[in-house]
Amino acid sequence: MNIDCVDIQNFRKLKSCRIDFSEKETVLVGANNSGKTTAMDALIIFLKKAKFSTRDFTLTNWLDLNKIGESWINETDFSNLDFTIESWTDNLPTLDIWLTVKSNEIHYVSHLIPTLDWAGGSLGVRLRFEPNNIEELYKEFISTYNNSKSIVGENDFKLWPDDLWDFLDKKSNINKLFSVKTYLLNPSIKISPQKLPNDSIPLDINVISGLIKVDIINAQRGFSDVNSDSNENTSNIKNLSSQLRSYYDKHLNPSENPTEDDIKALNAIQQAKELFDNDLKESFKSSLDELEKLNYPGFGNPTINLSSKFNTVDSLNHDSSVQYNLCEENSKLTLPEKYNGLGYQNLISMIFKLIRFRDEWMQVGKIYNADNKITEKEFEPLHLVLIEEPEAHLHAQVQQVFIKEAYKVLRNHSDLKGENFKTQLLISTHSNHIAHEIDFTSLRYFKRNQAEKGLVNTSTVVNLSETFGTVDDSTKFAIRYLKTTHSDLFFADAVIMVEGPVERMLVPHFIKKQHKNLTSCYISILEIGGSHAHTLKPLIERLGIVTLIITDLDSVDSTKNNTKTSPEKSKGYKTGNDTLKKWIPIKEELDELLKLSSIEKEHTVFPIKVAYQIPLKINDGSRYVEVFPYTFEDSLVMENRAIFEKISKGTGLLAKMINASKIVDIEKSAKEMYEVITANGAKKAEFALELLYFQEPNDLTTPQYIKEGLDWLEEKLVSKKDGLNISEK
Repeated sequence: MNIDCVDIQNFRKLKSCRIDFSEKETVLVGANNSGKTTAMDALIIFLKKAKFSTRDFTLTNWLDLNKIGESWINETDFSNLDFTIESWTDNLPTLDIWLTVKSNEIHYVSHLIPTLDWAGGSLGVRLRFEPNNIEELYKEFISTYNNSKSIVGENDFKLWPDDLWDFLDKKSNINKLFSVKTYLLNPSIKISPQKLPNDSIPLDINVISGLIKVDIINAQRGFSDVNSDSNENTSNIKNLSSQLRSYYDKHLNPSENPTEDDIKALNAIQQAKELFDNDLKESFKSSLDELEKLNYPGFGNPTINLSSKFNTVDSLNHDSSVQYNLCEENSKLTLPEKYNGLGYQNLISMIFKLIRFRDEWMQVGKIYNADNKITEKEFEPLHLVLIEEPEAHLHAQVQQVFIKEAYKVLRNHSDLKGENFKTQLLISTHSNHIAHEIDFTSLRYFKRNQAEKGLVNTSTVVNLSETFGTVDDSTKFAIRYLKTTHSDLFFADAVIMVEGPVERMLVPHFIKKQHKNLTSCYISILEIGGSHAHTLKPLIERLGIVTLIITDLDSVDSTKNNTKTSPEKSKGYKTGNDTLKKWIPIKEELDELLKLSSIEKEHTVFPIKVAYQIPLKINDGSRYVEVFPYTFEDSLVMENRAIFEKISKGTGLLAKMINASKIVDIEKSAKEMYEVITANGAKKAEFALELLYFQEPNDLTTPQYIKEGLDWLEEKLVSKKDGLNISEK
């Protein structure tokens, strides 16, 4: 048995989204504020916490719910009021859980079988947070509302409640008058969230109990120092010693409800106690004898006796209960836990917590019921572990260790070697280190949707197994490229794909100088040649992420076997750039490409724009001469001739470009730059490094075609209202 998918509706910014679960590990990725935490909170609240607030409703839904309250206020005839659930259902927080159940597992879900002929397969239940009794809710709201109005009278000020939201928001009314109710779903209508029949009756049982064991590690943004006292009742990750004490006390303590297996330990404790008591009596004999001679009135000269108490848990209750041996030659040279690095401590603490989750599920040691008696119960067939942002606890290096080991730890038990019990691990993260180590088919990308005016932003979820699960060459390249470089585009607000190392080094400086609003965004810059950028097309379009492609014209002469040539108009030249030919703008003729407007370089469906070299008009002192750059380097030098002319030092390609910039004839200068750049052995990366050494990059003018692209990118992100504010130039 395993969770196939969940549908979350009307919960905060997740108006309606589906999360497909992998059979083992599922990782939620996406830009900041895209809904990952919302999804985790929805699962935690519905499956474990069951305590809501009015803010857990999608905020715009309160516009409709308040209309219900207004209708109650305005309707004077009680018989005209509608107390059915139908007018509420489209706005209530809902979690649909779809399970895949094998035929030999039906006994686990006998109470959930939807029809008599159901023999396994898909099984769905809906958890909906709804009013317990709408008529009673009406009476309580109207009584409170009318009472406040009668007190206020003709005065201008307002008393609580102002509307239905205000009423439910105060005094935890929402949890008094609402609760989670469970409904069976029709397995034949699984493709999208289904509408329940009007006569649907909620189940009177907790469907999760006995079916799914849910364990949680929260993000804990207020993580406390390991040296401070930790409260065992909190859900925080504690240091290893405190976790060991808790584990021992709950599962192993021989003094609590002893069994035959505990006799040996208890006998040893008793012998130690007797030896220590005898030693105490002998050591304190003279002092106690002196006390007994005081003859205090009315006390009858009682005899004082010392008796020790051995508590095995207390033996672990000190800073050095867990120590690390760092010297193989001498086992006595150890350090207490707190002297190790915080990242390492957190790693082993989190791993141990996973061990504890697993052992509680597998009933390792002693298992207690509500009456604190040892009991045995039937194992839940499914263990769901939710971990929110593990990077909040872990250094970058150990994040990769953790994600590699977490699922293995949860399955490291003899009873988990077969298929009888399933474990599913769900992780939300902002860490590209974690995303890098995961099979990309396990990634679920949260995509921010731009809201219509007056509405709240919402998100949808992209199942990347449908992208990375294919075996075509483009998918193979995308996986290899991301594994070789980085995976931060899964968390970026936007992506800039650049042609080569020079652009990779200098574009951040152009952003810092002329597009400061973009520095407030998380922008992933991918260095990928123009002939390969289009291979990321399926991924970029699937993510729907704002993307700027900075590439080169790469003009070729088709009459000479597509050999490289300096760009010129009216020569019948073409581009050799596959991105321009196959993705955007899907044109090959150089004359057409040079005529395109800025808008025509945008994708018609997705937020993607291409930027490539455009004709430049350079003033030679007497007139403007039109030239056509071939790559980024000659565009940069042509538009910064005055700066390059003044650089007195430089070797290799930089020296040659400086000399070309000093040629007075603009056309000859441009031609020389082309020859220098395309010559065998031209080292563009060295050109960039030397330029950064001799010249402050912020003094350079951004090439016009790149500025055009960055202007578009800035406008796109500002229009999405991602916290940017264009300042006056």
